[in-house]
Amino acid sequence: MAAWKLAYHANCWGPLGGDAVGVTSVTRLTYRTFGDMTVAAREIAAAGYEGIEFFDGNVLDGGDDGIEAMRALLKETGLALVSVYSGGNFIFADILEEELARVTSAARAARALGAEHLVVGGGARRHDGTRPDDYDKLAAALDKVDAIASAHGLKAHYHPHLSTIVENPDEVRAVFARTPIGFCPDTAHLAAAGADVATMVREHADRISYIHLKGLSRDPFAFVPVGRGDLDNGAVIQALKDIGYQGWVCNELDAWPDPAAGAAESLAFVRAAMA
Repeated sequence: MAAWKLAYHANCWGPLGGDAVGVTSVTRLTYRTFGDMTVAAREIAAAGYEGIEFFDGNVLDGGDDGIEAMRALLKETGLALVSVYSGGNFIFADILEEELARVTSAARAARALGAEHLVVGGGARRHDGTRPDDYDKLAAALDKVDAIASAHGLKAHYHPHLSTIVENPDEVRAVFARTPIGFCPDTAHLAAAGADVATMVREHADRISYIHLKGLSRDPFAFVPVGRGDLDNGAVIQALKDIGYQGWVCNELDAWPDPAAGAAESLAFVRAAMA
């Protein structure tokens, strides 16, 4: 069996969103799951996972007291906090300092809770289309994210995402030609943008030290447990074996009627594919 440890993202235990105050205060515009993270952690542990990933907003809730409560929850469940997910527009100079301050807060909290990774998504898609230097601006911001993560003892990763300027394989190549930051593939987002994800894993093998696995249904469009749908995550797992991947693999599902059942189903598929 590959030398992998399996984690699950807590984003399925409630509606996904961000802090509305961020409309007028960019520094506070975190991601969050509007749900009970105690229930999420307990059910993820009960499903058999070793680790968990949280959004920055859920980790930063309550300041120092919130960090202590999160530390107690991790101890209770036996889960390792593997990563914290944050993000930003990253191409607008006037707000970049505020966005990076938020990423710094997330990195500080992640490190305090023993995390290994910091993942960010973003790169705003403008109302009138991508401008020629937007990838340069995004890459420069990601270099700063990389430095923030390093200063806090974390490994930084960029996560291509639908609705940003980095969706498809060519856009992925465009940004990684400009920055050395790590690559956290999200298999469903990449497949939805037209990628052969197993091929991308092999192409970017030297960049990948953390990954999100998620299933995709194309019609109707939906994210589904890892073994379901139209995306061959088994081929992705084989590609990870072929490149000698070691480390954490994080299963993920944005929404599901029974989050605990979805987590358990994805875990069973990945374990079988790893064997």
